[in-house]
Amino acid sequence: MTDWQQPRSKGVTQTLVATAGEAPREAVIAFERLYRSSRDDVYAYAAGILRDRTAAEEVTATAFERAFRKRAYFDAGRGEPRAWLFGIVRNAALDELRRRGRQVELAAEPVDKYGDAAAEDVDRSERRLLLDSALGALSAGQRELIALKFFAGLDNAQIASVLEISESNAGTRLHRAMSKLREACDEAL
Repeated sequence: MTDWQQPRSKGVTQTLVATAGEAPREAVIAFERLYRSSRDDVYAYAAGILRDRTAAEEVTATAFERAFRKRAYFDAGRGEPRAWLFGIVRNAALDELRRRGRQVELAAEPVDKYGDAAAEDVDRSERRLLLDSALGALSAGQRELIALKFFAGLDNAQIASVLEISESNAGTRLHRAMSKLREACDEAL
């Protein structure tokens, strides 16, 4: 049985009890919350890996379907739901790349998840070109770290969980990737 508190009136609470048959509904609600809070970031991350918006949409759908089917296997002791989800997305994207027979190569160009902006000013366009060039100087692994941190919005602990490395190792690798990105930006200027 699952217990939770629900306010009945000002200052008074009552305990509601759900039968075992009702408990799965709670898991579905939690998954819906995870979906709503992560869907745009999942798509941006998949598009960053695949460099193909249509394939990113398919991988996003596949990843959420896999996550929904496997939601009962999520172990909170091993990490947060968002990191677990991004591990599934990463695997689905790598499956897609293998299916295509392509070598795993991450995009040098971040994907604009809000579509093409028609009225970008010149300064912003120049900065975007500079960043694209600098990201191209990074290794695929370094671009993946940048994508997880800035496209997907994961923290170091979540990145560590996705990549199955320690949190300190994730932080160190991310720091090195950011240093190399800064150097590449400075060289391009």
